[in-house]
Amino acid sequence: MKDIFSQRLKSARLMAGYSLQSLADEMENCVTKQAIHKYENGLMLPNSDILLKLASILCIKVDYFFKEKKIVLQGVEFRKQNRLSKKALNSIREKTIDYLERYLNIETLLNAELIFENPIKDLIIENGHDVETACEELRRAWKLGENPVPNVIEMLEFKGIKIFEVDISAEFDGMSAWVDTVPVLALRKDVDIVRFRFTALHELAHILLNFSTKLNEKAVEKLCHHFAGAVLLPAKNIFTELGKNRHRISLNELISIKAYFGISIQAIMARAKSLNIIGDSQYRNFNMFIRQMGYHKNEPGKYEGDERTDRFDSLVYRAASEEIISLSKASSLLNVRLADLQNNFQVI
Repeated sequence: MKDIFSQRLKSARLMAGYSLQSLADEMENCVTKQAIHKYENGLMLPNSDILLKLASILCIKVDYFFKEKKIVLQGVEFRKQNRLSKKALNSIREKTIDYLERYLNIETLLNAELIFENPIKDLIIENGHDVETACEELRRAWKLGENPVPNVIEMLEFKGIKIFEVDISAEFDGMSAWVDTVPVLALRKDVDIVRFRFTALHELAHILLNFSTKLNEKAVEKLCHHFAGAVLLPAKNIFTELGKNRHRISLNELISIKAYFGISIQAIMARAKSLNIIGDSQYRNFNMFIRQMGYHKNEPGKYEGDERTDRFDSLVYRAASEEIISLSKASSLLNVRLADLQNNFQVI
């Protein structure tokens, strides 16, 4: 019991972003930093009053402290890791673990596990040409055709890739990891939809692509960018839209492509450069224009698509409707108050 509680308390504290001292401060001196340290090292257990207060401050249910299974993230890759504090990194990891435990739990209860398969695992990626080949093969294997991808997140979820949206600062974009054979992407919530789609596919590249050991980290990141752009806007499509050689491109064209394919104008021009539709000087001039106009932070044009998946919630509601789990268990899995769930849950 002490070992389970100690691990769970530390996870909950890191997930909430507290240090030992800041948590003790929030407890208003009813428990000391030293006592919390002893709890986390399995040396003692808190009484019921302290347990309830810890759960309240850490925004979790008391039963979280006593769940036996604790999954482990493997192969963790953060985008822009150097911009994140250790506290933020720990919080993202623990929040992702908590979500995955709940997700995998309900899948097991319903025998609804999705098996992930990587159709391009045998391709060795050394350069942009290899990435283009991989994207073409992926689109064939996943039957995407040459049309725009209307909902990237839904597509990935139904391929067995777990998606967790993290409510955290602007310093974080995305993370990829594994839980045994299950891939997971953690993505920043409430970000511009076009950026969200691109980041999801950038992180997918870390999951799918088998990079040559000759490549350094910077080269890998560049090829992950290339992959995201190629999935959103295949070579055949951009050649159709822009032609194979251009000296000048209007902003209007880029805005139109953005609206249809759900890819930023900056990513479109990066695609045009990588496919030699435009040259180096044109690309430099474009980037200068973007910065002069302030479009690198808020570019023109809008994509009207939607990026969401409700698979996890649907599985929980299904289990509750079939009385496989209680409403109390459902509220715990959904991480919502039981009273709120009872008020909104209707079975027909």
